[in-house]
Amino acid sequence: MKSPGFLGRFYTGLIMLFLYAPIFVLIVFSFNSTRSRTVWTGFSLEWYRRLFTDGAVLDAFYTTIAVSLIAAAIATIAGTLAAVGFFNMRRRWRTPLIQINNIPMMNADIVTGISLCLMFVSLGTILRFQLGFGTLLIAHITFNIPYVILSIMPKLRQLDNNLVEAAMDLGCTWMQAFRKVIIPGIMPGLINGFIIAFTLSIDDFVISYFTAGGNVMTLSMTIFAMTRRRISPEINALSTILFVSVLILLIIINVREVRQEEKLKKAKEMKGDM
Repeated sequence: MKSPGFLGRFYTGLIMLFLYAPIFVLIVFSFNSTRSRTVWTGFSLEWYRRLFTDGAVLDAFYTTIAVSLIAAAIATIAGTLAAVGFFNMRRRWRTPLIQINNIPMMNADIVTGISLCLMFVSLGTILRFQLGFGTLLIAHITFNIPYVILSIMPKLRQLDNNLVEAAMDLGCTWMQAFRKVIIPGIMPGLINGFIIAFTLSIDDFVISYFTAGGNVMTLSMTIFAMTRRRISPEINALSTILFVSVLILLIIINVREVRQEEKLKKAKEMKGDM
């Protein structure tokens, strides 16, 4: 593959600067000692201290963590079972179902949010419930499941089916083979799917905005509400924490994928040498 020339590297650098310069400025001024957003007056952690003593922000933080963890766990379980089901289907059924599974990932968040909102409102009039934590959780599980399936399917293709058959020939039931052979074999994809689902839940705003109702707030919704009233340095601090958290999770996902690819490559080389 031909390496990019000077113009290509320069153009890439400009794009990266355009994308990340505002975030870098936001992070820097989250440590500013005054409310100024243009003049640096000194280093201070005052805005972080105020942020962690703000009751509304803490409530939003606890809600975000609870929703993200529960949604990621349930989506991982459901996505794993769905992926195994897809993998064992005949090709003519599996291909269209996987394409349908990919629709929520390609769909605009606002379309998904409005659709779920209309569904919850319609069911709420019949079953007598309102938008709140439950509907927010269901919405997050819904848009997380396709990403979990997408993470696990490649690991199922790499798994040797002979191992499952051998386990069943030796006396294991299908459930025992699933627990002792399939789950350990797809564990890297399962962990990646959980981390991706957790990251998406923390970062989501649009779908949460339409399905949370008026009594539940996530961190992204809290930031939006704060910007509508006034631009406070606390917003910079909160945005910095969210950005760094998501960045760390993405780094973990990418490092895991690189290591898995290296292990797979070494395993193939060892088989070739034998």
